[in-house]
Amino acid sequence: MTVIRLYPSGQEVPYQAGETVLAVLEKAGYALPNNCRAGACGECKVKVRSGAFDQGMVLDMALSQDERQQGFGLMCMAKPLDAVLEIEWGTEDAQPKLFPPREKVPFILVDRIERTPRITELRLRPLGRPIRFWPGQYVMLGDAETGVVPRSYSIANAPQADGEIVLQVSRVDDGQTSRWVHETLRPGDRVRLAGPYGTFIGDPSVETPVLCLAAGSGLAPILSLANAALRRGFRHPVTLIFSARGEADVYDRGLMAYWQARHRNFKFRPTLTRAPDTKGEGGAEGHGELRGRIPEILPGLFPDLAGHSIFIAGSTDFVDACVAAVKALGAEDKLIHTEGFFEQQTPEAPAEDRLATVSQ
Repeated sequence: MTVIRLYPSGQEVPYQAGETVLAVLEKAGYALPNNCRAGACGECKVKVRSGAFDQGMVLDMALSQDERQQGFGLMCMAKPLDAVLEIEWGTEDAQPKLFPPREKVPFILVDRIERTPRITELRLRPLGRPIRFWPGQYVMLGDAETGVVPRSYSIANAPQADGEIVLQVSRVDDGQTSRWVHETLRPGDRVRLAGPYGTFIGDPSVETPVLCLAAGSGLAPILSLANAALRRGFRHPVTLIFSARGEADVYDRGLMAYWQARHRNFKFRPTLTRAPDTKGEGGAEGHGELRGRIPEILPGLFPDLAGHSIFIAGSTDFVDACVAAVKALGAEDKLIHTEGFFEQQTPEAPAEDRLATVSQ
């Protein structure tokens, strides 16, 4: 049997004949950065420590002759020829290495969408080299020239070839940066981002059912994580429960419907925390939502969460309440991943042993 061994963790992934290394690793949960999947961009370049492989047709601009001599390869086209192909991937505990954050990266706001009365979505395209990130991470956005203090916002999309970054920003009435986003920024404006930051990326090789809990714009990093997992063919059940005050605060319904139709293992369950009034906030009929706060309704939906991977994002109070609720239902500490939003969150640079090299 042929295996792909990851260094330095020693984890081994059985190789499936005819597949590329990239495809096999993705199916096992060990994602590699990639864009073109055709040997042209160089994003999936890694060092091969041992074992022969068929590199396939790749462009010299993506993998130079000198890099080939040094043992690098493009995994989107590579296929093992020996019983063991050992490549450099991740850390000693088999977690993905993080990309070094960059400062003042220029972007243009190409579109803005009012998702709810209080959440605006920004779609930003890079003017130069894109920011490389893992799903679940965040960037800093602000305008130092006009005194708008940079604030952290989770990326709401999975990495894509054009480098677009999607942010979902909640209105905070006394928040300077929030007001700037909602009242001043318009399509065509230039902004600068810093990042990526954060380690809300979970376990890349999780082999468990997944439960995602989100409230408000806490949905953003959950969207990024879920999108990336579903795109690479994650097969275990994934349930996303979204807490909103009323019908008008539930957004991305179309995308959720598409994911449910495309992926049978995905389920979206919104829950409303405010009772409908006679005027029908957002419509008295609704769309079959649950009623109540997540900690209150969770036992009726998931009586036993042992063996589930849990991802929770929202305000710190929301996160704390949900963590207590899932633990009471048997969730294990090591399988609980959280992202609590603070009013003035500061960027946290990753430790040196978790940083990827330029070649990765």
